[in-house]
Amino acid sequence: MPRIFDNIDEQLLPALKKALEGSDSADFCVGYFNLRGWRKIDEHIEKWSGANGNACRLLVGMMGKSPDREIREQLATAYVDEPIDNKGALDKRRSLAEEFKRQLSSGVPKDADEQGLRRLARQIRARKVAVRLFLRHRLHAKLYLLHRSDDINPKVGFVGSSNLTSPGLSEQGELNVDVMDLDACEKLANWFEGRWQDRWCIDISEELAEIIEDSWAGEATRHPYHIYLKIAYHLSREAREGQSEFRIPSIFGNTLFDFQTSAVKIAAHHLNKRGGVMIGDVVGLGKTIMASALLKISEDTGGRSLIICPKNLVPMWEDYVEKYNLIAKVVSLSVVDRELPKLRRYQTVLIDESHNLRNREGKRYKAIADYIRVNDSRCILLSATPYNKALVDLSSQLRLFLGDDQDIGIRPEAQIRCEGGEANFISRHQGGLRSILAFEKSGQIDDWRELMRRFMVRRTRGFIMKNYAKEDPDNGGKYIELDGGTRSYFPLRQPNTIEFKIDEKDPDDLYARAYSKEVLSAIEGLKLPRYGLGNYAATGREPTSEEKRVLDGLGKAGTRLMGFCRTGLFKRLESGGPAFILSIKRHIMRNLVVLHAIENGFPIPIGPQDADLLDMSDDEDMDEETTESLLGSEDATSIQRTDALRKRAADIYEAYDKSARHRFKWLKPGLFVSDLARHLAEDVESLQRVLSVCGDWSDEKDNKLAELRKLLWEKHDEKVLIFTQFADTARYLGKALGNSGIEKAAVVTGSSDNPAELAWRFSPKSNDRMDVARQKGEINVMVATDVLSEGQNLQDCSII
Repeated sequence: MPRIFDNIDEQLLPALKKALEGSDSADFCVGYFNLRGWRKIDEHIEKWSGANGNACRLLVGMMGKSPDREIREQLATAYVDEPIDNKGALDKRRSLAEEFKRQLSSGVPKDADEQGLRRLARQIRARKVAVRLFLRHRLHAKLYLLHRSDDINPKVGFVGSSNLTSPGLSEQGELNVDVMDLDACEKLANWFEGRWQDRWCIDISEELAEIIEDSWAGEATRHPYHIYLKIAYHLSREAREGQSEFRIPSIFGNTLFDFQTSAVKIAAHHLNKRGGVMIGDVVGLGKTIMASALLKISEDTGGRSLIICPKNLVPMWEDYVEKYNLIAKVVSLSVVDRELPKLRRYQTVLIDESHNLRNREGKRYKAIADYIRVNDSRCILLSATPYNKALVDLSSQLRLFLGDDQDIGIRPEAQIRCEGGEANFISRHQGGLRSILAFEKSGQIDDWRELMRRFMVRRTRGFIMKNYAKEDPDNGGKYIELDGGTRSYFPLRQPNTIEFKIDEKDPDDLYARAYSKEVLSAIEGLKLPRYGLGNYAATGREPTSEEKRVLDGLGKAGTRLMGFCRTGLFKRLESGGPAFILSIKRHIMRNLVVLHAIENGFPIPIGPQDADLLDMSDDEDMDEETTESLLGSEDATSIQRTDALRKRAADIYEAYDKSARHRFKWLKPGLFVSDLARHLAEDVESLQRVLSVCGDWSDEKDNKLAELRKLLWEKHDEKVLIFTQFADTARYLGKALGNSGIEKAAVVTGSSDNPAELAWRFSPKSNDRMDVARQKGEINVMVATDVLSEGQNLQDCSII
């Protein structure tokens, strides 16, 4: 009776190895052959000479077709097994080579695998092993036939389901029997010989040996440079695929530089494959026009685009939509929470300056993420500064189109190693290993680099200059060239520091007074109760459920906001005296408004108290919920230390109550302790002393302004761009420079009606808007807040 080998009760591999020990040749026929599986039996083949038939003949019947493909073909009603011909044989031979290469490239290389593969190559070269591919028809048979120098039992066979692979020889799920009967073994030998000698049984021994020798398992020493090239080749696979797969739409003509064309094609590949991409080139490399080309490519495959951008960039994007005939709608970031739920489905969503969406708890973030998820939209992110405060800034932006457990194809390998392997990582963090959630558990920069390599296209000026720029032999300057021969030179960056003097002995020195110990001590000593209202909540009072909710929210960020406010005052002093003095006056007036409410028993108006304020700029556009507009510029600059302040505070409170009630949360003064009113009054006194020390500000005595005037009058006659963080400083500089006779100057802040148009007038050539400059007047000196630091093309400028 034959023995049954199911790799459970009886293992095939030990029986096969024992039979090989007493054999001098072998004939194997398998449907599938795994190269790594050969090492399970190669020690016995190694003893054979390879001469006079003392060798192993291996017949492979299914190379080039996976089992699932075989099944699909069999089930297909129209499938016909076509007769083999020369072309078909050649195709299958090529398919075989690719299959063996895939085998070698999969899995982690191990020393045992390397030694086994090398032995297989040597045995083939020594003719101890011959491998042929049977092509006439599909061959699923599994036969292991051993030939022995034994007159009584010259042949031993094993027939069943086990392929020549590690699992097939040793893992459960197989069924084989041994064949010991001499007549049966002779019939098996004749069956094998008939197929081995078939016209369409092709010897592939040479190809197999070469494939192994040319792989990582080969014995030849590889030059490090060749290894480097191979790594670079594989790492650049997606970039190469993008370059060959996509074309720039004809409407862009020759407007794109080579480096921009390359970025667009790679981004298109990422967008199609992963549903989202980030273009993170540094400032000045043309992300906007690249994104426009990417949107146009997306339209060619069907679908409309939704462009979400900061309010000041809306006119610029509308201009690009018109210029390149994009099928797109432009929506300001400031209104997405109200507008997106009303919109139809847009297949592609582009988010400009996406780094503004770091806070996943913000209502704007949630509105955009919900829209993308509900509409299954693809997502394009644009940002020159995708990483700001923490690594999760990156994942927050990617999460706009990636789900928590979505398989992203890679794992945080560095963090997994640090935590001692997969099991430890999973037990500590839960969730899928190949997810954005897993990467958020990693503090390893290498993991984040790999993540962004998969989703981001980012180049620096240095990279472009090294890989795309040409050098002018006349002046050594670096430039890039358009198809028409137009050159665009990279300017040399030469930072300079201009100092201005502060004379503490001069009573007319404005900055000496502003930086005096008395002023600094007063700022340090401020209680700032409006930013820490949670510290003044009274105990023993029973608030309503709504009041309790508001009170609970007051304590979350109070300490940080108080510190932020104090730091903000010093920053404004550093920016310029006028901005600092205006802030002091506003603090006084806002404190008096709250005091007015407390003293009269009116509900207290409470402005934003959440952590978003920590990211707030003092340019108006960045915080639309500010009450600055209700104070009025005239009032902010004309506050006097008289009882008229109280009257003005009462007027402002009434304006809050009537026309701006929705901007505030309101709480009864009885919910707070008496220290609140006392500390508000003390801060008012301290701030009034600061105003007394600083006195009136005169631009004629402003030493810092004098140095700026000197630069503009005496040194620079090119276009000059002056950046300041604060809108108050920008307005002060604009007025002062105008008084100095500086012509063609302008100011742009968050409250400017059309920042994009001002940018076109300042930089008409690079924006191709000479028509606007001629009509509205060209600008040579631009004073701007960071409203122009994002998205605008200002490359006509020489000096910043």
